[in-house]
Amino acid sequence: MAKAKKNPAIGSNFDDFLANDGMLEEVSAVAIKRVIAWQLAEAMKERGMTKKALAERMHTSRSHLDRLLNEHDTGLTLETLSKAAHALGRGVRVELTNG
Repeated sequence: MAKAKKNPAIGSNFDDFLANDGMLEEVSAVAIKRVIAWQLAEAMKERGMTKKALAERMHTSRSHLDRLLNEHDTGLTLETLSKAAHALGRGVRVELTNG
């Protein structure tokens, strides 16, 4: 009887799977951006602020703000995030974590 081949994915975690597929950084970036976009949208709701009003307070265009609020557009600069947070009366904290 032939020996069964062991599946190398058994016992690994999803991050290992994504890393092996070369997708971990991309998936992580989208997840982070989704959280940021959600937090900005919630802060806008709390303050009763429209996209137009926020764009004006940030001294930017409405289309630029739409990209900021787009959860799939990961091309976010810290400067833009800082402007948005300040316009909403918020701050930004960025930190690196282990693993």
